[in-house]
Amino acid sequence: MPTIKKIIDKLIKKNISISVAESCTGGMIANTITKYSGVSKIFSYGIICYSNKAKHKYLSVSKTNLSKYGAVSKEVAEDMINGLYKNEKTEICISTTGIAGPNGGTKLKPVGSVYVGIKIKKNNYIFKKNYKGKRLEVQRKTRNFIFNKIDKLI
Repeated sequence: MPTIKKIIDKLIKKNISISVAESCTGGMIANTITKYSGVSKIFSYGIICYSNKAKHKYLSVSKTNLSKYGAVSKEVAEDMINGLYKNEKTEICISTTGIAGPNGGTKLKPVGSVYVGIKIKKNNYIFKKNYKGKRLEVQRKTRNFIFNKIDKLI
């Protein structure tokens, strides 16, 4: 996999705009993007929507999806990227929702369960990942997965 810097440079070179809506990664994706010079040309904004209330208020995540499927679901990950796109219209929209741990897991959704949404060229891609490791490892693995996917999709 190319380094994250090379992927960011590729986004800048191709002038591909990007925005993020993060829950379980808590700002790590936005922080990673903004570490590099020149990203103000492509990075629009990042929002951390941790609570269900914030997901609904700022990203128009369906209350029905939140109650029926839970925050950690493909439906919510997709609602998040659609809400982000509605707000910002960037070429790439990213969402993360999951259980980074160490608590909060269940039998159906254990710690390490993560859904990633990527909207690119108006196509939605939703990925379900099950990571092992401590909280920071789950967040880092999610971040690395996202940049790897972006590199393949652009």
